[in-house]
Amino acid sequence: MPANILLVEDEPAIQELIAFNLQQSGHHVLRADSAEAGMTLVKSALPDLILLDWMLPGMSGIEFAKKIRADERTRQIPVIMLTARSEEADKINGLETGADDYITKPFSPRELQARIKAVLRRRAPQMTDDTVEVKGLRLDPATHRVSGNEETLDLGPTEFRLLHFFMTHPERVHSRAQLLDHVWGDHVFVEERTVDVHIRRLRSALEPTGHDALIQTVRGTGYRLSAM
Repeated sequence: MPANILLVEDEPAIQELIAFNLQQSGHHVLRADSAEAGMTLVKSALPDLILLDWMLPGMSGIEFAKKIRADERTRQIPVIMLTARSEEADKINGLETGADDYITKPFSPRELQARIKAVLRRRAPQMTDDTVEVKGLRLDPATHRVSGNEETLDLGPTEFRLLHFFMTHPERVHSRAQLLDHVWGDHVFVEERTVDVHIRRLRSALEPTGHDALIQTVRGTGYRLSAM
């Protein structure tokens, strides 16, 4: 599934090469040649993943990663460090700072794609094309199909994204604000009650196979998908 990737890299040739390969794979790439510029982009809209060079002018990649992890709004964004440093101590430092993975230059486009896919599967499973299934409810992001007990269900695009997020984060309670951030995007200005409308539509779409009962309201908190 295409992801919004922030690439923070100050070497123009490397930035161009990485961005080209990511775009060829269908990803949308935002570029920054400094940590400060990257921080400005993050403030305007949360990316799905950050590719972060260690050696940057001004604020270093390590400092940038620390700021990302210290902010509640951004701490969940997956981060992959890109660096020419290959010493074990450097790798440990990068990972301890909060990076999810560490890739040493030079690297092949295939290796980078594999690392991105692995990190997204681990940290942001709703961004992958992996089929998910809960209690006979099956969702395939690649074909955009949903079925309940092998019966095809018809969902609108927002309900599909909402269900995908719930199914990749089962049993966890999400507030309306969190659902707006993750499903609609934190840069989209939508009233929280809009979530309630789409929850009703989602339940209605799941009702023919009885899977509407999976979507639970947690009074005073939000919603969750639970198979228990």
